[in-house]
Amino acid sequence: MIVDFHTHIFPDQLAEKAIRLLDENVKGVYPPVNDGTAAGLLANMDSWGIDVSVNQPVITRHSHTKSTNEWAAAVGSDRLVSFGGIYPTEDFKHDIDFICSLGLKGLKFHVEFQDIQLDDPLMLRIYDYALGKGLILLHHAGFDPGFQPPFKSTPQQFARIVKSMQGGVIIAAHLGGHAQWDDVERHLVGTDIYLDTAMGFEYYPAEQFLRIVQNHGADKILFGSDSPWSHAGDEIARLKALPLTESEVAAILGGNAQRLLGL
Repeated sequence: MIVDFHTHIFPDQLAEKAIRLLDENVKGVYPPVNDGTAAGLLANMDSWGIDVSVNQPVITRHSHTKSTNEWAAAVGSDRLVSFGGIYPTEDFKHDIDFICSLGLKGLKFHVEFQDIQLDDPLMLRIYDYALGKGLILLHHAGFDPGFQPPFKSTPQQFARIVKSMQGGVIIAAHLGGHAQWDDVERHLVGTDIYLDTAMGFEYYPAEQFLRIVQNHGADKILFGSDSPWSHAGDEIARLKALPLTESEVAAILGGNAQRLLGL
C-alpha cells in the first residue's frame, strides 16, 4: 500500500479560486498538478499507484472551523482520509471535541498561514489536549515561498515541543523543516517525532535524506507530496531509486502510515 500522508483539496465550489490564490501567493513556484478537488486528487492517485491520501485542511479563520471540518468528514472515503483543523483560540477544547465527534484522525497546522508561533503557550495547551484525545498533529515546518523570514517554526522549536509533550504522534512536514535540514539533523534526528517527505526530493540532497533515514529510523518517516503542489508520482520514483532496503521503502511509502492511521 502507498499512502500519501500530506495532500490538500478544497470543496468543489471553492477549489478554482483557492488554487489560483495560492499559486499567486507562491508566484507560480509550484505549479499545481490537479484542480484542487477530491476528484482531481483521486485521478492523480490512480495514475501514480497511490492507494490512500490524507487530506490536510488549513483553517485561517475561526469562523470556518465548523464548516471546514464537516466538509472534511463528508469527503472521506476508503481512499481519502481527512484530518481536521482548528484556528487557535481559547475555545480550542470545544473545537477539538467537535473534530473528535466527526471521527477525524488528526489536526493540521500551518504556522505561516495561521500567523501563530509554533511553541506559543496557547499552542502547547492545544497540543496537550489534542494528543490526549488521540489525535495526530501535523505541522508545516520551515521555509514557505509565500512568506518572508524569519519563519515561525524551527527544528529547535519542534524538539522542545516533543520533549514537553512526552507522547503522542507529532509530525513535522518537509523532513522536519524545509531548507533547515542541517538543523533537523542537529536537533530532531533521534527524537520522538515523525517527519514527512513532502516537497522534498528535488530540494534536499539525497545523501542528507539517507543520513536522516539511517539515524532517525525509517519507521518514523512518512511519504507525503503536498499535492497539488508536488508531483507525487515523481517523488515516489525518486524515493524508490535511492539505496534503501525494500523494507525501508515499504515503511516510508505506506507501512508507517497504515500503523498510525489504523488502516
